[in-house]
Amino acid sequence: MTRGSDAEMAKYMLIMRGTDESVAKMMSTPFEEMLETVGRFNDELIQAGVLLAAEGLDDPSKGVVVDYSAETPMVTDGPYGETKELFGGFYLIDVASKEEAVEWAKRMPAFGGSKTEIRRVPGIEEFPQDNEWVVRERAWRERTGQL
Repeated sequence: MTRGSDAEMAKYMLIMRGTDESVAKMMSTPFEEMLETVGRFNDELIQAGVLLAAEGLDDPSKGVVVDYSAETPMVTDGPYGETKELFGGFYLIDVASKEEAVEWAKRMPAFGGSKTEIRRVPGIEEFPQDNEWVVRERAWRERTGQL
């Protein structure tokens, strides 16, 4: 996979979704083995020049959920009611096409039963450039070196 010109590039988020079973399998994998496997994949993304960010999330039982279905938001301890497909982390990559994002996702380290959702991340240039809030965000992105 080779990186094309910046004009052709698009950001894609590879969202890792696990099940109770796949999370249990991952947790039973020796930590050093998991670091080696994930580290090798991360290094491939870095060497190809497509990795923008990558993060894993802490145990869902340590999180909270803010539910907006009532007039006053309700905060409860995690995890959510259904844990069939927990959001466990993500990669943010800059690639030439959705097909290239799919190829990277197919190479990701995974544990049986897990899934990866692939979503394009629209760039700020796709929003109305005369909108006050877009202008403010663009200025912030420029100040922080994101543009």
